[in-house]
Amino acid sequence: MKQSLTHPSFQPLYRQIKALLTQSLISGEWAPGASIPSEMDLAVRFGVSQGTVRKAIDELAAENIVVRRQGKGTFVATHTEEVVKLRFLRLVAADGSKELLDNRLLSCEKTKASAAIARALNIRTGSSVIEIRRLLLFSGKPLIFDRIILPAAPFKGVTTERIEAFNGSMYRLYETQLGIRMVRAEEKLTAIGAEGDIATVLGLPQGTPLLSIERVSYTYGDKPMEWRLGLCLTDDHHYLNQFE
Repeated sequence: MKQSLTHPSFQPLYRQIKALLTQSLISGEWAPGASIPSEMDLAVRFGVSQGTVRKAIDELAAENIVVRRQGKGTFVATHTEEVVKLRFLRLVAADGSKELLDNRLLSCEKTKASAAIARALNIRTGSSVIEIRRLLLFSGKPLIFDRIILPAAPFKGVTTERIEAFNGSMYRLYETQLGIRMVRAEEKLTAIGAEGDIATVLGLPQGTPLLSIERVSYTYGDKPMEWRLGLCLTDDHHYLNQFE
């Protein structure tokens, strides 16, 4: 069935098509890992040229929301994809070597959102949230203390038992177990010293320099769904970002 643009906009036409495609993703029309219709079919659906559809899909591909596969088509990106699943984890060994990644759950409990967390997640202060604390280990060495806060309602299935049984990327858990896919993140980086329990769980002397990464992750529609604080030891690792 042909779907046409219903709202006038000063945005370029391909951006309007991109917005409509995103709405289809939000509604669950195409699940993570599923193929989306061809450019020709989408052009008919939206009443635009294939070139306009291609430009919209190009932007979605650049943002890792969809993945093009030569000769097969275009698919909704998933955190099980090798190129996507670790794109929010940017701490790498100084010598560039590949490492075995593991995690150790420290706690998972319900609490109340502080004013700062409420602002970050666009919820009310005092709202019920789930707080997760864990260690990320690189080749058996604890390098990151991870503190994660999630709004309780959409993540009510997240429990200690579920996290331990899954034993993998939290983003993959959100996607495969709860149907929530993170598509982008904003980060703030600062330098701090390890103190108190953080120094203890990382096995560090008090005051050891750490890289603090505060991240808010968003799902479709630019809705904030996760606040995360990673405190990283960088004596033989560094934060890597790539610009295209």
